[in-house]
Amino acid sequence: MSDVPVLVNTAVAIIATVVLIVRFHVNPVISLVLGSLYLGLTTELGLDKTVQTITKGFGDIMAEVGLLIAFGVLMGAILQEMGTIEELVHRLIRLFGPKRLPYSLALTIGTLLQSIYLDVLLVISAPLARSAARRIGHLGTPRMAVAMAIALECGIVLVVPGVGALALAALLHVPLGTMLLWGLVLIVPTIIISVAIMTFLFHKGFWNPASDELAVTHEADLAAGDEARTEQTAEPGQQTTVARSQVTRHGTDSSSAGATTATLVGPDGPDGAGADAEGAETAVGRPHLLLSFAPLLLALLLIAAGAVAEAAGWHNRVLAFLADPVVALLVGLIGTVVVGRMHMGRKRVDDAIARGFKDSGQILILTAVGGSLAAVVAAGGLGDILRGYFGAHTFAPLLLVWLIAAVLHIAVGSVTISAITAAGILAPLAPGLGIDPVLIALAAGTGSLFAVHVTSNTFWLLQSLMGQTTRGTLKTCTVGVSLASVVAIVLLQPISLLFF
Repeated sequence: MSDVPVLVNTAVAIIATVVLIVRFHVNPVISLVLGSLYLGLTTELGLDKTVQTITKGFGDIMAEVGLLIAFGVLMGAILQEMGTIEELVHRLIRLFGPKRLPYSLALTIGTLLQSIYLDVLLVISAPLARSAARRIGHLGTPRMAVAMAIALECGIVLVVPGVGALALAALLHVPLGTMLLWGLVLIVPTIIISVAIMTFLFHKGFWNPASDELAVTHEADLAAGDEARTEQTAEPGQQTTVARSQVTRHGTDSSSAGATTATLVGPDGPDGAGADAEGAETAVGRPHLLLSFAPLLLALLLIAAGAVAEAAGWHNRVLAFLADPVVALLVGLIGTVVVGRMHMGRKRVDDAIARGFKDSGQILILTAVGGSLAAVVAAGGLGDILRGYFGAHTFAPLLLVWLIAAVLHIAVGSVTISAITAAGILAPLAPGLGIDPVLIALAAGTGSLFAVHVTSNTFWLLQSLMGQTTRGTLKTCTVGVSLASVVAIVLLQPISLLFF
C-alpha cells in the first residue's frame, strides 16, 4: 500500500475518534476501539489481522501496567480512607506556613500522591485548599487553585505511578524506574517555576476577585479573613475531613462534563460550630503520617534503586527482583493494608479496596485500548512512512513530539487520552528520531497538558470546589497548566543533553 492511503486513513481514524468523543459524547473506550478497527480494516491488516492486532495490543499493554495501576489505585484508596491527605495538608501548613503552602502542596500532590485517583484526590484536597486560601489572605484562592491544577495534571503524565506516566512508559518501552527518576527531575522545577510565574501574574492584576471568584465564596472569604489570619493551625485530624461516602456526582450548567461536590464535615459540624464525636474518634485512630506513607515511599524507593543500579551497571538478583515495579508496588500495597488494618480494622480496609477496584476499572480499560490503537498504528505501516520524513536530523524532535500531543489534547480535551494516543502514534517513530524513549515519553506527557479547557472534568471540578467562576478557572486551570506545559518542554531541552 502506498504512503498516501495510510496517512489519510490514519488521519481519518484519529479525527473520527476525536469527533465521537467530543461531538457525540461516545465513551472514549468505545471510540478508540472503533478508530482502531477502521484503521486496521483500511490498511494492510485487513479482515484477517485487525482484530488479532487490537486484542494483542490490548493484552500487551495490560501485561505491562495492569497490575501496577491496580496496586497504585488500591493503595490510594486505603490512604484516603485513613484520612492521610487531610493530615498531610495540616502538617504542610504547620511546617511551611500558609504563604508557602501553594508550593509545598503542589509538590506533594504532583509527586507523592499520584497513586490516588485524580477526581478523588481533588475532592479530598480542594476543601482543605480553600481553607488554606483564607489563611493566605490576598490572592489565596487563585494561588491555591493554580497550584492544585498544575500539580494534578503534571503528576498524572510525568510521575510514576500516575496513570498517564505508566501508559507512556509501557507504550514507548521505557523502564518504570527510569520514568520515575527523570519524571521527578522534570516535574519539580516545572511546578515551582510555573506556580511562581502565575503568582507574579496574579499580583500584577491578572486576577480580579469580583469577576473571577463566585460571589458567595468571595464574600464569605472576606468575612472570615480576620479570623483566618489569627487562627492557629489545629492538630492533624481536628479540622475538615471529607468522607468518601459523601462524595456525589452531578452535572453542571456550563458543560456536560461531570463535576463533583463534597460534603464537608468539620470538628464542629459543617461550619465548625458544634462538636463531632465521630470526627474525634477518627483523629484518635489515625496512624502517624510517616507510617501511613512508609509503604508507598518504600515501593518508590525500590523502583528508583533498581533504575540507579541498572544505570551504574551493578547487577544483583535480589535487588532486581525487589525493584521490579510489580513486586515493589505489591510490597507497598501489602504494607498499606497492614497499616490500615492496624488503625481502621479489616472492614474499612476491605471497603476501601472495593472502591479502589471500582475506580480502577475504567482506567485499566482506557489504558489498554490505547495500547490497541498503538499496535494498529504500528502494524499499519505508519512508522515506516514517518521514519522516511523524520529522522535524527529532524529539527527539535522533542518539540515535534510535544506539538503532536498538544494538538491531540486541544481536540480531545483529556490529558490521559491525548497522552496515550500521542504515544501510540509516536511509538513506531521513536527509533527514527534517534533520541532516548524516556525523552519522547516526557515530551508527549508535557504536550498533553497544553490547553486544559471546558471539555475536561478537572476543569469543572476545580471551578466548583475552589469557588471560581468559569473565567477564573480559565485563568488558573487553562492558562496555569498550559504554562506548565511550555515550561516543561523548555526544561526538557537541556535535560535531553544529558543523554548524549
